[in-house]
Amino acid sequence: MVLAPDRLARFARHIVLPEVGGAGQVALSRAHVVLIGCGGIGSPALQYLAAAGIGQLTLIDSDTVDASNLQRQTIFRESELGRAKADAAADWVRHFDLALEVHARAVRLSAANAADCIADATVVLDGCDNFATRLAVSDACVAAGIPLSSAALGRFQGQIGNFAGHLPGQPCYRCWVGDAFDADDCDTCAADGVLGAMAGMVGAFGAMQAIRVILAGHAALGEPQWGKLHLLDGLAPALRTIGVPKDPACRGCSGAV
Repeated sequence: MVLAPDRLARFARHIVLPEVGGAGQVALSRAHVVLIGCGGIGSPALQYLAAAGIGQLTLIDSDTVDASNLQRQTIFRESELGRAKADAAADWVRHFDLALEVHARAVRLSAANAADCIADATVVLDGCDNFATRLAVSDACVAAGIPLSSAALGRFQGQIGNFAGHLPGQPCYRCWVGDAFDADDCDTCAADGVLGAMAGMVGAFGAMQAIRVILAGHAALGEPQWGKLHLLDGLAPALRTIGVPKDPACRGCSGAV
């Protein structure tokens, strides 16, 4: 595959990077990213995924745009209040780059429909706001053999990591959080608050990790860092990385290999 002249010009700053190059940009243009959640994390993540030239994007979110979202969900406008986030986000992509293929699914992902929602993805980027959905996504990714980039945010704390529980010796997201969080109840931005710029940092970091997965085998930046969880402290600020071990008793991935 050869990039068209207008695409070469658009992504020239990527192509001149030795860590990406032309082969890496082609890989990005061929990739299919399924984004779970178009909110505080998904909104900035989507902006940078689209800007990177990801060829196909599937956007999954059952929520609608609320006035309180505008403080951090920067792809939405006041005129879109009450509109399905997935549809509004897809329109943002279409206005940003007509060459990208985008699909909106205004559905709530669950264990029952997760496999269908993530079908044919190169990588899934999960930025949703509850553990039940996150674990359903993780289990579906393991079953389908699809890598998972996970990005989470609580007040000034961010967690970003890549998981490949379908690969020998690699943990899945469930290995990290266990089964205790298989529920919809969790801390919310409405109750605890969130700084808009912090959501932007975590979302952009999540997009970066998804790009690493896509570039694996195509460019030097393609080191997915499986099972390494990056903990971002926005107050200090500081960043530290921990390794997540594979749980041999994990019901999400222990039988995968």
